[in-house]
Amino acid sequence: MSQVSAKNPPVSRRGLARRLTMQALYQWLVNETPPEAMLRQFRDDPEGLGRADGEYFGELLHGAVAAVPALHAALTPHLDRPLEQLDPVEHAVLLLGAYELLYQPTVPWKVIVNESVNLAKLFGAEDGFKFVNGVLDKLARRARTTEIDAGF
Repeated sequence: MSQVSAKNPPVSRRGLARRLTMQALYQWLVNETPPEAMLRQFRDDPEGLGRADGEYFGELLHGAVAAVPALHAALTPHLDRPLEQLDPVEHAVLLLGAYELLYQPTVPWKVIVNESVNLAKLFGAEDGFKFVNGVLDKLARRARTTEIDAGF
């Protein structure tokens, strides 16, 4: 998977940080590359971070990797297959989306789900975005009940 391409660039610095985090999580899932090595890789590459929010990228990557057991526990009830059978791209997108839903309460749930669906459309299998949308929507309804009930 190549790093960020000019095709459909995210509008926000945080959107770009999410894209980089998803790519790093994919690399972590597939190659077990330590987060510190990935952070160095993205920071050392002249085009690696670009205009992304580097601080948010580091926070998301470290947070998601550290929280994987909790994220898997939160995601599993909403999956239609075992974790081991998830496509690595969808798995990475779900880890990122679940991390933000559970640990980034200042980010609106709709933004998280929308950004995750867009990442799945860009990098995932043809209909993978539908799966990601369904899983994260169900998780959001459990994790962000107050926010959803308030109409946000």
